[in-house]
Amino acid sequence: MTQQIRHSFLSIVGVLQTPHNIRELSAWLTGLYAELSANFSDFEFVIVNNHLDQALVDAAIRPLPEALRQNIFLLNLSTRTGRDNALLAGLDRANGDYVAVFEFDFVQKPELVTRMWEKSREHFDIVYLRARERRQPFLQRLLYRAFYGIMRRYSGLRLDPRAHHTRLISRRALNSLLRLRENSHYLKAIYALVGYNTTVIDVEEPLFPDAGTSWGEQFRASLVAVTSFTTFLRSLMLWIFLFSCVVAGTAVFNAVKVKLTRVDIFGDYQEALSGWAFLVVIISVFFAITCLNLYVMSIYLSNIYTEIKNRPPYILESVKRY
Repeated sequence: MTQQIRHSFLSIVGVLQTPHNIRELSAWLTGLYAELSANFSDFEFVIVNNHLDQALVDAAIRPLPEALRQNIFLLNLSTRTGRDNALLAGLDRANGDYVAVFEFDFVQKPELVTRMWEKSREHFDIVYLRARERRQPFLQRLLYRAFYGIMRRYSGLRLDPRAHHTRLISRRALNSLLRLRENSHYLKAIYALVGYNTTVIDVEEPLFPDAGTSWGEQFRASLVAVTSFTTFLRSLMLWIFLFSCVVAGTAVFNAVKVKLTRVDIFGDYQEALSGWAFLVVIISVFFAITCLNLYVMSIYLSNIYTEIKNRPPYILESVKRY
């Protein structure tokens, strides 16, 4: 029985984030090429080298068959950037009717590309893979739950905490996504912001922490995402202000009560001229609250400053064909 060829131009985007990705590159390309050549009429590979050793990348690609190599575009970034910005470089360069971001975690399952494309034929513009679990240390899992809880509650965006980066995007959805040229990119939120009909395919592969990304970088990225896509910190500052008013009112009431009755709000006898310790505590609390408010404001000012500078999220050093 002759296998049906799907007449769609497919772009496959992959990011070389760590040396381990380079070691998997040959198998990743070979498996995808066999799958795509058997099922699709036209395709290309857009590989983003996130400032890794280009000689190692060349060594992984050159032994491959010429029929495979002629479909490869290698984008070399001039300096290392975040995973989402590197993905954006690949999405900018992709020419296909559909673009598939395909992680190296699925190197043994190239057939997932065809499954996502078939699912998109049910009138879906974005099809992503969802893990059954997130494998991380307990503390990190708690922080991720808090982060996604804040994002869902205060952004109005439908974010899936178990979504892989791997997904298929239609051309019209991608064009809308690329028009959102924000300097603080968090692609999972931008996918949700763009909208369009979206569906999911469940897979067994769990979610692991991003390789090559430190805990500090993840924390800073989460702060940028929270301030860029939610009203959480603005709401938090309102509650801090209300709490400050309650504390100040309580302090004033207690001072007047001690002055008139020599008994504080807790029912303890107090000298009218005492209370310096209480005063120090109140000053310390308000100083801490003031510092927190300034820190929150500095985050917003930093985001505004970043947008005003309008620096590119990545700088492309060269494009290489094989």
